[in-house]
Amino acid sequence: MEKAINRQRVLLQQLQPFPSSSSPLISASVCAAGDSAAYQRNSCFGDDVVVVAAYRTAICKSKRGGFKDTYPEELLTAVLKALLDKTNLNPNEVGDIVVGTVLAPGSQRATECRMAAFYAGFPETVPIRTVNRQCSSGLQAVADVAASIKAGFYDIGIGAGLESMTANSVVWDGSINPKVNKFQQVQDCLLPMGITSENVAFRYGVTRQEQDQAAVESHRKAAAATAAGKFKEEIVPVTTKIVDPKTGEEKQVTISVDDGIRPETSLSGLAKLRPVFKKDGSTTAGNSSQVSDGAGAVLLMRRDVAMQKGFPILGVFRSFAAVGVDPAVMGVGPAVAIPAAVKSAGLQIEDVDLFEINEAFASQFVYCRKKLELDPAKVNVNGGALALGHPLGATGARCVSTLLNEMKRRGKDCRFGVISMCIGSGMGAAAVFERGDAVDGLTNAWQIQSHNLLSKDAM
Repeated sequence: MEKAINRQRVLLQQLQPFPSSSSPLISASVCAAGDSAAYQRNSCFGDDVVVVAAYRTAICKSKRGGFKDTYPEELLTAVLKALLDKTNLNPNEVGDIVVGTVLAPGSQRATECRMAAFYAGFPETVPIRTVNRQCSSGLQAVADVAASIKAGFYDIGIGAGLESMTANSVVWDGSINPKVNKFQQVQDCLLPMGITSENVAFRYGVTRQEQDQAAVESHRKAAAATAAGKFKEEIVPVTTKIVDPKTGEEKQVTISVDDGIRPETSLSGLAKLRPVFKKDGSTTAGNSSQVSDGAGAVLLMRRDVAMQKGFPILGVFRSFAAVGVDPAVMGVGPAVAIPAAVKSAGLQIEDVDLFEINEAFASQFVYCRKKLELDPAKVNVNGGALALGHPLGATGARCVSTLLNEMKRRGKDCRFGVISMCIGSGMGAAAVFERGDAVDGLTNAWQIQSHNLLSKDAM
């Protein structure tokens, strides 16, 4: 009994606060995000979900660009194969492949994706599925894989995106339920996306000149990035065919450059374009995203698995948020989704160094940037969908590759990045990433003299 009492006495002494005169120590600090912030890690950080590789095809104009005669599954095959070839990953170790895709009939596209996995060299034991959350589908696929890894379903997975807007277009299959006439928001779900762009411009006062200026800047930055070779790290060359529509002659080509960028785009040139969706509107072909073909793929795994295998860590998946907004102004989605994702990561908007916001329409892009008071120097630094194009299901995966490669180039000056997009029928999505080599064990701690700044959760 005496020994037990002594042990308790020793433990109680160890739990007493150090005297104020003692030397400084490392202790927990007040967290600006609050006592229940999601931005936390376990003691060894091994459960972080990290990105070790992210590749995409070039993005090409639908029906007249470099992929107009390419089967959709060939685009997905190229990026899946690149992940295996460039990392030397054993394909048997992949727990699941999730592909974001929008326009193709569900069952057919699911089968095409399974075919692509076989073409790329994956064994029959590796499953694959598709996911459709409209324009955020590629990012949703990455988030789904990250969530599954975090939950312990598997340690390694691939989030991808695919869209051939040459092969598939926006159509409504079957008749529309007459009940829609009784619900305004249901009616607004059926609005053409261009009309929602006009609604954003009118409701929030985004001018035609602001929209055209955004398009000019997107093309300028994308052209500069291409000239500087910035996209070479992320683009996988695809060898395919081009068929002459007049003669039927086939020619083999290798596509490795985005073909929608127009370096000569100017305000004066854009001002000559007529509105497309409303006679007195401001949305034109020049300040809307291009209809495009492309694919992207992202390899994710647990940090401890990546370290064990010796893979470089390109980025850390920190948070994801999908939100709902008014369908009539669906383009405002990023203005709501970004704060939600940033808060979930335990951060503030000011902590974010780079933003990749999908430029579905210049109207909504300008509105979201202004609403969140973002520094233009941090947003779409290599251009966006107004110049590159927007292959719906692939855009999210493309943005992951573009963002993380740019963060890698910037090094210590760039720690956190955000990807976001609006979503048809009235939603928004956003995800927060941390640069891969930015993490250390004392990220949220510093030397203090006493314990009076401990979070109340630790008291």
